[in-house]
Amino acid sequence: MLTTISLVLVAVVAVGIIGIGIRFLVQPERAGADFGLPAAHGAPRPWANIKGVRDITSGLVLLVGLLHGDDVLLGWLTLASTFTPWGDAGVVLGAKGPKAAAYGIHAATAAVMAAVSLVLILS
Repeated sequence: MLTTISLVLVAVVAVGIIGIGIRFLVQPERAGADFGLPAAHGAPRPWANIKGVRDITSGLVLLVGLLHGDDVLLGWLTLASTFTPWGDAGVVLGAKGPKAAAYGIHAATAAVMAAVSLVLILS
């Protein structure tokens, strides 16, 4: 049961991060604000494009792992992928962005991903 829930959560995270990446490509200013960066630190278009492509790639890696069917491998990929939201939380805090975004969006995502990855690794 926990493994099934974990697989669904990985799929949700993968599709979600791909959607966020697409949003950074098509609505960079709004996506940057929702990311938690204060207006003064709004990313110029090339940086938003880089983030968009990075997020799409991150989601695709998880989807490939999910489609491969090896739960342990997917767990390790998911655990490695937690570096991104932990780093994003640090970026938001370093830019003096809202702590609610840093912890409530980015750190919470990383924590869920870490828990899911442990379930899959130990399955």
